[in-house]
Amino acid sequence: MFRTCLIILGATLVHCQIKLEKIFEECHLQMPDFEDCLKNGMNQLNPYFREGLPDYGIEPFDPFFAEEVPFKSRMPLFNFNLILRNVTESGWTLSHVSSVKMNHNKNEVAITQSFPDKRLKGWFEFDGNILGAKVKTQGPWNLSLFDYTQTLTVSRKPAGPSAPLSHHPIKVKCNLHTCKNLELHVGNLAGGRSFLENMLDRVINAAWQPGFVILSPIINELVGTAFTDIFNRNFQTFPFSAVFPN
Repeated sequence: MFRTCLIILGATLVHCQIKLEKIFEECHLQMPDFEDCLKNGMNQLNPYFREGLPDYGIEPFDPFFAEEVPFKSRMPLFNFNLILRNVTESGWTLSHVSSVKMNHNKNEVAITQSFPDKRLKGWFEFDGNILGAKVKTQGPWNLSLFDYTQTLTVSRKPAGPSAPLSHHPIKVKCNLHTCKNLELHVGNLAGGRSFLENMLDRVINAAWQPGFVILSPIINELVGTAFTDIFNRNFQTFPFSAVFPN
């Protein structure tokens, strides 16, 4: 790791900013292994997911926070509206970037990461029909994903050469690939009937693979929505040309 300084204030150890220009100094845009160079540099930044990089305008995002994520399903047997509120997700510090793929024609980059342990929690509001039964409920929930992999595709559409950076929005899409195990706990799933809720909890976690087909697009929407917001707040004025030499 390269830091500009390391100081002690009273009894507190304060880490000063790293130099991203130093970490990525070998990553020239025209070099054939530019993507691998990016990947190796990104894997050095994990400790800063929790504290952010204030010198570069990047806030902490482990855990990240999403105030509201709406989701709709119109599958034949699962027709519902779901709103997730006050969601936090943690586990990014332990993640590992396995590949970086650039698409210059589309002005996008795809980053594939693995997570040994990713955890999400928040509040849900659910209204819909499940297997022909009308269900309307709300409550707390938490989800743990183990040995999980995903790809974030980050794109930025130009808004014209004279437009300010704030008019060049960043879009992030998430595509979940694999998950070896999960634990999902949903409060008030059966209107407060504890015996039925405990039974449903055991069923959900014992046979989670079929339910994962429904969970996957929800997770994709959650992460994509949250990181679209995070990237637009943090990277509108990021000094790409200074960090990545031509």
